[in-house]
Amino acid sequence: MAEAITIHIEGMTCTSCAEHVQQALKKVPSVRSASVSYPQRQADIEADAGVSLDPLVAAVNALGYRARVADKQVLPAAGLLDKAMGWLGSGTKRGSGEQALHVAVIGSGGAAMAAALKAVELGARVTLIERGTLGGTCVNVGCVPSKIMIRVAHIAHLRRESPFDEGLTASAPAVLRERLLAQQQGRVDELRHAKYEGILASSPAITVLSGSARFKDARTLAVAEASGGTREVSFDRCLIATGASPAVPPIPGLRDTPYWTSTEALASDTIPERLAVIGSSVVAVELAQAFARLGSQVTILARSTLFFREDPAIGEAVTAAFRAEGIEVLDHTQASHVAYADGEFVLTTAHGELRAERLLIATGRAPNTRDLNLEAAGVEINAQGTIVIDERMTTRAPHIFAAGDCTDQPQFVYVAAAAGTRAAINMTGGDAALDLTAMPAVVFTDPQVATVGYSEAEAHHDGIETDSRTLTLDNVPRALANFDTRGFIKLVAEAGTGRLMGVQAVAPEAGELIQTAALAIRNRMTVQELADQLFPYLTMVEGLKLAAQTFSKDVKQLSCCAG
Repeated sequence: MAEAITIHIEGMTCTSCAEHVQQALKKVPSVRSASVSYPQRQADIEADAGVSLDPLVAAVNALGYRARVADKQVLPAAGLLDKAMGWLGSGTKRGSGEQALHVAVIGSGGAAMAAALKAVELGARVTLIERGTLGGTCVNVGCVPSKIMIRVAHIAHLRRESPFDEGLTASAPAVLRERLLAQQQGRVDELRHAKYEGILASSPAITVLSGSARFKDARTLAVAEASGGTREVSFDRCLIATGASPAVPPIPGLRDTPYWTSTEALASDTIPERLAVIGSSVVAVELAQAFARLGSQVTILARSTLFFREDPAIGEAVTAAFRAEGIEVLDHTQASHVAYADGEFVLTTAHGELRAERLLIATGRAPNTRDLNLEAAGVEINAQGTIVIDERMTTRAPHIFAAGDCTDQPQFVYVAAAAGTRAAINMTGGDAALDLTAMPAVVFTDPQVATVGYSEAEAHHDGIETDSRTLTLDNVPRALANFDTRGFIKLVAEAGTGRLMGVQAVAPEAGELIQTAALAIRNRMTVQELADQLFPYLTMVEGLKLAAQTFSKDVKQLSCCAG
């Protein structure tokens, strides 16, 4: 005699889940047949009459799902429940008998990884979906390889020339780009495995799917798997962390040429004899100087000026440093047409033609949101295609969150990671916001550019009256000892109170001093309080103290270690 049993199952995310449950149920003694439907979230079972429900429920729970008969929760017997929990591992239940919250994460970069790991820590179960290489932009084609190349270029430059050439014999190095590229890629692979692939593989509560995700509705993703076919993933919460890709300006003729973006430039195994760079911000200037120091004759075409969105002194200082190295900086110059023939680019400008062996396009990055079908989920984007979020990383759909470069947040991996962590807290019932008022930023040129807080113009835009001072590096003992006084340190204080509001620095290793400035701003210090702090002598960060002292003293009249 047979008995028909229907079990409702929560937590399945795709048809494969249903197949796994079906196979598990068929293996339970006394079960004659089992059919599991993912769309209906239920199992229809034919079993021997009088069969106990406990082993059926235990079989489902052992796979990480939640089983109930009719409208009443059914739990396995104590021994089977313990066994099921053992299979599931710790951190996958929100409470006794309650299935873990299921979070879908689209992407695997800084925001995605931080969110996935934090969500698991808080008891969620995560499905992470990546359409390309695990790790996102930073480790694969961004921060890590670019900083390696920049460091290589810096060392090549110092071997060729330094402030001490009168006493140290200079020797131009042979640049073996293929070997340098192999070293660069080796370190990228190591970090990707250690910080992304290895961590994901050792996290049982995170399932990784390889494929492109697209919203089917507000609770379901359709994933076109890399292996072929489509899988549906349902979720309780979702984080969109798809990042951004290099933006390509609509210059006539450009798309018909083999131009570089930063991705191709960093992967090139040759150093071009002549390189043209279109762009004026971070990626453009970092790679322009790196290629120049490795042997290219570089010309930068800036639509306005370098760093035109920052304090004007920053662009002026970097432009002067670049021109001193032989890098041609063409301010207020645009290409009206680009052509490519016989291995050469020809750029038409208002000032004549510019010819180069390679062309690097570095005009910003565009969010990877176009293929997500966001309207089906009720997620709003702005005119630039970035996802609209609030300070809690919530989109217009309250159960869907977004973080990182696909939003309008500053495009830094540490901002993305902080946003991802806070999104995970909010997705699991917490309340966390991202405060960017003291966000430090560094550009890895030489000299470096480092900023935090308000510039004068930004403060005035927000109605804040300021009192500012600029200290040139010929007043900083470390710079004097280095025989390198290029740059400055500028402090922006609130008029009246003297509270530090912002710092802009152009200096060798400026990135190593900016976090101290960020902490001072975060702790609402005045410039006088900063000036009264102890700073170690002959460090670049001592320049902050000296800059703060200029609000009340003439630092040129102070002894070297004047407190």
